[in-house]
Amino acid sequence: MKRAKRALVIATLAVGCGLGACQPSANQVASAPPSNPTPSASAPTETTIPTYRYRVVNTFPHDKRAFTQGLVFHNGYLYEGTGLYGESSLRKVDLRTGRVLRLHRLAPEFFGEGIAILNDKIYQLTWREGVCFVYDLESFRQITQFRYYGEGWGLTTDGKYLIMSDGSDTITFRDPETFVEVRKIQVRAQGKPVELLNELEYIEGEIWANIWYSEMIARIDPQTGMVKAWVDLEGLPVPNRASEDVLNGIAYDPQSKRIFVTGKRWGKLFEIELVPPEPTSKQQ
Repeated sequence: MKRAKRALVIATLAVGCGLGACQPSANQVASAPPSNPTPSASAPTETTIPTYRYRVVNTFPHDKRAFTQGLVFHNGYLYEGTGLYGESSLRKVDLRTGRVLRLHRLAPEFFGEGIAILNDKIYQLTWREGVCFVYDLESFRQITQFRYYGEGWGLTTDGKYLIMSDGSDTITFRDPETFVEVRKIQVRAQGKPVELLNELEYIEGEIWANIWYSEMIARIDPQTGMVKAWVDLEGLPVPNRASEDVLNGIAYDPQSKRIFVTGKRWGKLFEIELVPPEPTSKQQ
């Protein structure tokens, strides 16, 4: 569940396909990448969205069996939510070694999705089961659970609300005490919807979102839903990737300003620095 040639992704500025039309089942491999509004290859205009590249700073081991759905860096450790029926889990991971320090397995009828940490609690979505599990951060003991309508994909927090994606172009802000919807934003790039928003991370006042089945991350204004910039991660050195082993996993260390990315069943986790686009010279 949840690579396409870079030219196909970057040259497209079309409305993304609807979930019902193009979303594979949990273990199905998509035959073609979805068309999503990503950076245009045309000449710069006033509405051109900048595209950042990256520099790999460090490479760390990552469990190749982990079907990564959510990733968080908190107090020196990685926390990871993994998916697939019968394989879904919540993990505390040592960054340097990739060793799993604590593991909670979900019941086989649940497909784990995005995770977020807020107020010493871990929240974990499920894909089609409509359940958000809430755990004690230290022990992984389940405290409670919430019900929601529709699918769960990505989850993050701005420190006040939980911020959730469902695979569409909509991002929902929810009350962490009740999981009740507070507000929604529709994500747009140059006036067109950006669908298939997957794993989320809140970084320095922006929502970063993996675009499923692409190598792109959207940097989203949490007030307007507008895409402020793209991050193109094409070319990360991950050998022997199957087609469903897509980029999915963003974590941020706010103390050291470090950005980590990985993907489903990747044997590596990368610390990256952004490389800004070169300034465009003005026409004489």
